[in-house]
Parts: sequence; C-alpha cells; structure tokens
Amino acid sequence: MTPEEVFRRLVQGVAGRDLAALPALYAEQTDVRHPMSPYGDHPLLSRDALREHFNGAGPRVAEVIRFQPDAIRVHQTQDPEVIVAEFDYAGTVIATGESFRVPCVFVLRVRDGLIVESRDYIDHVAMARARGQLDQLIAVLREPAPAQDAS
Repeated sequence: MTPEEVFRRLVQGVAGRDLAALPALYAEQTDVRHPMSPYGDHPLLSRDALREHFNGAGPRVAEVIRFQPDAIRVHQTQDPEVIVAEFDYAGTVIATGESFRVPCVFVLRVRDGLIVESRDYIDHVAMARARGQLDQLIAVLREPAPAQDAS
C-alpha cells in the first residue's frame, strides 16, 4: 500500500470504529506522537501500545459522537515514504444532533505499507467541545506544566 492508501484506511477505520484492524496498519516498532495534545504527548512506540490506545479511546468516543474524514488533501513530499495529510473529522454529537468539524494534519512515514512514524496534529479544543469534555480539558490545562528535560 502507498502512504496515501494507508492514511485513508487509518482515518476511515477510526471513523468507522474498526478499531481492532487499526494496529495492523502500524509497524511492530513505531513512533506515533500527538505534539499539540493538551493531555501530554505520550509517544506510542509499538503496535501493542497502539492497540491499547485504540481500545481505550474508541468506546468512549463512540458513545457521544459520530464522524467521517472530510476535505482530505494529501501532499506528497520529496521523501516517497512521507506524506502530509490535511483533513477534518466532520460529524454529529449524538445527544444533540449538533454538527462539528475538527481540523487535523497528520505527517506519516510509511515503509513497506506500514506506518513507522506519525505526527498527529488535531484541534483538541474542537474535539473536546464535540465530546462534551471541555470541563475535563480545562482542568488539565489548569494543572502545572511538567518540568521540561533540559538535555
């Protein structure tokens, strides 16, 4: 699979709640990060870590929102393994019927048809708003920032 095909399977799988199939899109050893996450960037460095991640987040999301990837724009780079994908998760809040859009940018490195590295930039405020979790987000933001390693 090309990097673009892998990316499209990933976002369709997330939206379609095919969470059990998603870890197979990643290499055994990978490096997935969410650099802009207000909850902290906790690297996912293995397929098993990604399985845990998808199993933990997926059910909580499925209970409150439905969404699909929309407005997908995939940019090829000089490196054939790397793409930059801009898109929105567009959906509906189940309880209210309110629509929402969450802008995202993923930078993926795909080798031999598997994701070996990913940087996922998501509008976490928009996602928290859609999921009815602004209070939890605000509580996290009020916590003191962890000390940065000076090395």
